[in-house]
Amino acid sequence: MMDWGSLKAACAACRNCGLCEERHNVVFGTGDESAEVMFIGEGPGEQEDLQGEPFVGPAGHLLDEMLELIGVQRSEVYIANIVKCRPPHNRDPLNTEQDACIPYLYDQIALIRPKIIVCLGRIAAMRLINPEYRISRQHGQWVEKDGVRMTAIYHPSALLRDESKRPETFEDLKSLQQEIHQCCAKTKAVLPFAVPAAAPDAGPAKPLA
Repeated sequence: MMDWGSLKAACAACRNCGLCEERHNVVFGTGDESAEVMFIGEGPGEQEDLQGEPFVGPAGHLLDEMLELIGVQRSEVYIANIVKCRPPHNRDPLNTEQDACIPYLYDQIALIRPKIIVCLGRIAAMRLINPEYRISRQHGQWVEKDGVRMTAIYHPSALLRDESKRPETFEDLKSLQQEIHQCCAKTKAVLPFAVPAAAPDAGPAKPLA
């Protein structure tokens, strides 16, 4: 396993798949390198590719709001993706592209040693939790792998496209907050849940707008 400096250098020079041909930046990851909680998406979008940082576009702004809801700051967690270069037109990363890039993510996980991993969307969940994962049925469910608590929630981009998924995500965030409170020592998710009381069918649409 490489140290952080060697790993970042290897990623910056990587040409293991065709995604390197059109990238502006390798989007390595960002956050606390000793974080107890990792959030893992599928791949960079346009703004991430331009800025070299994950989740800085509209989906990133929504992710920040989601973190705020559970009383966690972005600087307390680590955010990365399955692939570190942008797939053309924001398509799903191919299995061959994931295979080429996933060792870098595994090294990041090994260096960070998180207690919780939150998969953002089905691609990350299928890669890290179960190849047969069905996010529409299994989101918010918890599993433990190699001593790490893992769950998946809808990707913020999906919530931007379809606000009807937000009530379910609201419940998943409450579950995540409880899990952080129970098993993390330094990441102090604020309890009770940091939103005004609302009818269950209203969900998080207003605070996540």
